[in-house]
Amino acid sequence: MAGVHWPVPLGIHQFDQAHAINPVLARAFGAMRVTDLAQSGKEIGASDIFYASHDQLLARVQLSEFQTLISFIADSLQKTIGQANAGIWPAGKMRLRLQIVGCWFQIQNGMAFHDVHTHGNCSWSGVYYVQCDSPEKRRLHKTLGQMNGVTRFYGPYTDWLSGAHMDIGNAYLQKNTLDLEPEPGKLIVFPSYLPHKAMPYEGELDRIIVSFNAQVHSPDGDQVFGYDAT
Repeated sequence: MAGVHWPVPLGIHQFDQAHAINPVLARAFGAMRVTDLAQSGKEIGASDIFYASHDQLLARVQLSEFQTLISFIADSLQKTIGQANAGIWPAGKMRLRLQIVGCWFQIQNGMAFHDVHTHGNCSWSGVYYVQCDSPEKRRLHKTLGQMNGVTRFYGPYTDWLSGAHMDIGNAYLQKNTLDLEPEPGKLIVFPSYLPHKAMPYEGELDRIIVSFNAQVHSPDGDQVFGYDAT
């Protein structure tokens, strides 16, 4: 048997300082939303159930708590990316530089959602959960139930599941989604090409996340395989 090829790597990490740091970030992001809306001549109203900041948080937020979170994210990225490329990167022969090229926060409530999308201009992306209702409260929602606020990932074979390439022989592909619950302190690192969606959320607390995109390069050039590779 040839084995399984082209798996999709996902990294799930837990921030052990989340209990102390997340409340500080939630207050800061809430204040930034108010400031941003005021500068644009708006006030927070019933229609403001989804808000996404610009992606320059690394330059804008100088809180030590935020810097601690970014250090955790960078370390987690290095672990996940290194594991995904184990046996591919030439051992000891590449100098690597990790760069977070965009970082932003989103605030969601009132049944708002972020539809299916991918991220461009990067190889890896991630989502860190700052705040949301407890799992028990979320799952009690009379309409959304356990789907309340989860992040749904779609498998890379979605385009081939519409008939022409599908029968019982590849039934293993038909479970094409993976739902991961939003838990404060959880970080999910995933390939940027992977389609995903923030499902509708409604709760006592706003669902607040930090998202980011990352690139990995080598100062010596990014070529791993020779041009004569087959």
